[in-house]
Amino acid sequence: MTVTLDAADVFALGPAGAVAAVREALAGGLDPDGDVPRAVVPLAHGQGLLMPSESGGWFGVKVATVAPGNAARGLRRINATYLLHDSATLTPVALLDGVALTTLRTPAVSVAACLDRLRALAAGGRGLRLVVFGAGPQGEGHVAAVRAHVPVADVTVVTRREGPVPGWADRRLAAAGGEVAASVRRADVVVTATSARRPVVDGRLVRDGAVVLAVGSHEPDARELDSVLMGRATVVVESRATALREAGDVVMAIHEGALVPEDLVTLADPTGSREDIPADRPLVVKTCGMGWQDLVVAVAAHRRKEGTPAERS
Repeated sequence: MTVTLDAADVFALGPAGAVAAVREALAGGLDPDGDVPRAVVPLAHGQGLLMPSESGGWFGVKVATVAPGNAARGLRRINATYLLHDSATLTPVALLDGVALTTLRTPAVSVAACLDRLRALAAGGRGLRLVVFGAGPQGEGHVAAVRAHVPVADVTVVTRREGPVPGWADRRLAAAGGEVAASVRRADVVVTATSARRPVVDGRLVRDGAVVLAVGSHEPDARELDSVLMGRATVVVESRATALREAGDVVMAIHEGALVPEDLVTLADPTGSREDIPADRPLVVKTCGMGWQDLVVAVAAHRRKEGTPAERS
């Protein structure tokens, strides 16, 4: 019998549960570079994305659409559905709200990749200062995921225009305003979760030791971070192959000579090597989204609702 998990069921896993699912999968030997690349289908009014993955006795696939014109219609830019199967029988076992799943798993991957740095920054109980570019679900999700693991003292959201302050932030600034630069200079964590195709952060402003979580783009000719920052930072990516194919922040920094592929740190790198990441350089976590991330979080959400075992033979 196929069960349905609506948005509330998916979100019930919570940011901490989603981060734990990602970290447990990686610790268990999941190699992101072994994942099936997503298929991007050009459509008349946007893109279709097909994201399959198999691991731990489960197979799943997300079908997502990206419609840039939907904002003007008052509709969601991204829509998605996720279908989870038992690998042994290939029987569908759960149908999940794919938008909620994406909203939960994306910040989970970001935080899983930098949790040690976040904890070091928060040592002594000091609340972290966050600057978030973008007031959408991913901005909010990243704040929630950080808050679930370390204390947060202050959140500034930056958008193209002024507007009401979201309930999850302390203030809202317009991108062109003079206060943005000062906020970035003070920030412990900078999140970029926008639809921008050109850099939204001046890389000279990010302080040494800060964390930058970039999730807004998954195309080789779009980026939110400039080459100045990428050249200064330690850059963590989900998968080297995925980053070189889809992450414009990485692709363009390499093209401009600020970065070389060998410098990239991946989520599959041994834990010890990530502990050796210099604390006196910015840490950039650049993710594009991969099928395995949806799968491990979908399985965790399904297990929470149904009590199914973690692995299947």
